[in-house]
Amino acid sequence: MPTQKIVNEHKNMMQKVLEHLHSEFKSVRTGRASTGLVENIRVEYYGTPTPLRQLASLSAPEANMIIIKPFDPASIKEIEKAIKNSNLSIAPISDGKVVRLSIPPLSGERRKQLASQVKQLGEQSKVSIRNIRRDGNKKLEDEEKAKTITEDDRENGKKEIDGLTKIYTDSIDQTIKAKTDEIMKD
Repeated sequence: MPTQKIVNEHKNMMQKVLEHLHSEFKSVRTGRASTGLVENIRVEYYGTPTPLRQLASLSAPEANMIIIKPFDPASIKEIEKAIKNSNLSIAPISDGKVVRLSIPPLSGERRKQLASQVKQLGEQSKVSIRNIRRDGNKKLEDEEKAKTITEDDRENGKKEIDGLTKIYTDSIDQTIKAKTDEIMKD
C-alpha cells in the first residue's frame, strides 16, 4: 500500500473524530436555547426508539425557548415522556399541538460542570487522534517490513501523520476553547 494512501486513510479517520466531537458539543447545553440539545433524544415511537428530529420540527425562536412540533400529534405524549427521561432536567410544556421547553439560565456552578464536561470530551477526542497516529505509524512500519515501501517513504509518511496529528489536536483545542467560552459567557 503506498505511503500517501495510508496517510490519506488516517487523515479521513482524524476528520471523523473531529466531526464526532462537533456533534457531541451540539448536545452540551449553553446559556442559549439550541435544537441540538434535543434533536437526538430517542422517543419510543410505535415500539421503535426514534431520534426526535425525525418525529418533529424543532425550532428555537427565542434565546430561552425550544419549540417541538410533532409531525404526528398522537406522538406528543411519547415526546414529553422522552424529554422527562432525558438528562436535560427541563420540564416540557404541552398544549396538545406543540411542546415548549423553557431553558432556564445556567448557574455559575453548572457552567463550570459543563465546561469540565466539554474539556473531557475534547481530551477523549485527542486520545482517539493519537491512537490513529499510532495505528498509521504501525501500518507504515508493516509496509516497510513487507518491502512495499522504502525506509524514506516510511519516515516521510510518519512526518505527514505527525503533522496531521498536530493540526487536528490544535483544532480540537480551539473547538474546546470556543465551546467553553460560549458556556461561560452570560
